[in-house]
Amino acid sequence: MSARRSLVWLGLTPEPEQELPTAVAALRAPADGRPPSALVAAERHRVERLVLRGTQRGWLRYLGEVTDLVVRVAAGSTTADVRAALVAGEVVLDHHRMLIGLPGAGYARTAAQRRDLERALACLRSRTPAQPRSTV
Repeated sequence: MSARRSLVWLGLTPEPEQELPTAVAALRAPADGRPPSALVAAERHRVERLVLRGTQRGWLRYLGEVTDLVVRVAAGSTTADVRAALVAGEVVLDHHRMLIGLPGAGYARTAAQRRDLERALACLRSRTPAQPRSTV
């Protein structure tokens, strides 16, 4: 491996950067409505910082946090918005599935998260009427 950090992970898909800030802010906020704009802005700033200055390892840690939030909603251990959990879970699962095409251990490293997200999404889908995926 060269001394330069690999940036190949940045080319996967723009959906996490676009859709996760609002969905994750909704998962972190009380379930009594839309998340405060300051929470959405803070989440957007965090994602931008990870994409612009971070590493694949740091990005995958963040997506692991999102996975944990989604799994907690599916388990019923939080009252967060189920629709936001569906959006976040689908985006992260799609991202993790695409890692198979990249060099390195990212795909193997996210195997448990893919399994957990598949289970969580099945549970969440059974609790909500079918809706097209969109940001919350």
